[in-house]
Amino acid sequence: MTKPPRTKNPTFGIAVFIVVAILFVIATLIYNAIRGKHEFESQNAQVPSVTSAAAAAANAMKPASGAAQ
Repeated sequence: MTKPPRTKNPTFGIAVFIVVAILFVIATLIYNAIRGKHEFESQNAQVPSVTSAAAAAANAMKPASGAAQ
């Protein structure tokens, strides 16, 4: 009662390869997105905020007090 030798299933190996390849692509996309976000934040850290820029523009548009009308 010896069991016959088990044959390898090539489909399982290919399925594992596809899953690993997809996980590698997803990990690469997440890594690039995080790295790009950090680069963007580091470049724009010196830029003044939008609210302060809008306030400065609004003050520039106001006429000076006591100006002739």
